[in-house]
Amino acid sequence: MGENQTSVTEFVLLGFRLGPTVQLLLIGPFSLSYAFTLLGNGAILGLISLDARLHTPMYFFLSHLAVVDIAYACNTVPQMLVNLLSPTTPISFAGCITQTFLFMAFAHTECLLLVVMSFDRYVAICHPLRYSAIMSWKLCITLAVTAWAYGSFLALDHVVLLLRLPFCGPHEINQLFCEILSVLRLSCADTRFNVMVIFADCVFVLVGALCLVLVSYTRILFAILSIQSREGCKKAFSTCSSHLCVVGLLFGSAIVTYMAPKSSHPEEQQKVLFLFYSIFNPMLNPLIYSLRNAEVKGALQRVLCKESQS
Repeated sequence: MGENQTSVTEFVLLGFRLGPTVQLLLIGPFSLSYAFTLLGNGAILGLISLDARLHTPMYFFLSHLAVVDIAYACNTVPQMLVNLLSPTTPISFAGCITQTFLFMAFAHTECLLLVVMSFDRYVAICHPLRYSAIMSWKLCITLAVTAWAYGSFLALDHVVLLLRLPFCGPHEINQLFCEILSVLRLSCADTRFNVMVIFADCVFVLVGALCLVLVSYTRILFAILSIQSREGCKKAFSTCSSHLCVVGLLFGSAIVTYMAPKSSHPEEQQKVLFLFYSIFNPMLNPLIYSLRNAEVKGALQRVLCKESQS
């Protein structure tokens, strides 16, 4: 097995295979999406660090979500741009496995962070008088570290199982980046156990996390409906609606990508789903939080006013 494993030292990512002219035209939109993802999430991080009013648990977790989105983009988009410029440029075996690990680690971490954020909103709206006592900074840091550590552990588990498989050709990955299911197809051994572990992981992380989020927001919905103050109700709905938009985008695209029957999604359609999941979702997150969150818009106005006065 060790001999076979070292017989493939690099892979070639096939990408969209749309022809050289179309691929060159795609460099512009991909580069703009990449730049917007970095600038948008960087702006969220900057606002949270500069505005003292945003030094709360909710925005502490939002800053971690922004870091994950930046990491997503940095892990996948540069390789996509390289492939658009030079489709035959290979990626090393170690580089491909590293990209697979990082993508899965960030994906798991983001799912867990969204669960933590829904719990934070549940405590804030359903138990406002006890919010400061429950959501202490010690608990917030513990939850954030747990999300990162557990997400990385789950990804490492998949990569360890992947590295036990022999890869003896072919070396062409029919995907935009090194995604685990696409890499598994190149193994010359039985991968059913790996696929079963991935599916079990999806049930636990995607379906389980989504159920926890839905339970939190069901409780929140009943709490919002009982709020007497119209302004308080509007504020609660504003902060929760932006979070729900992000939850819908992430979990919706991930469940369709990993849990829908593969026969209903040809490989080219799967590439579009991965494109949305890995590029457009991180790009849309800061836009959703800035447009649908009054506190973020207020913080942006205060920062801009300070800049203009100085």
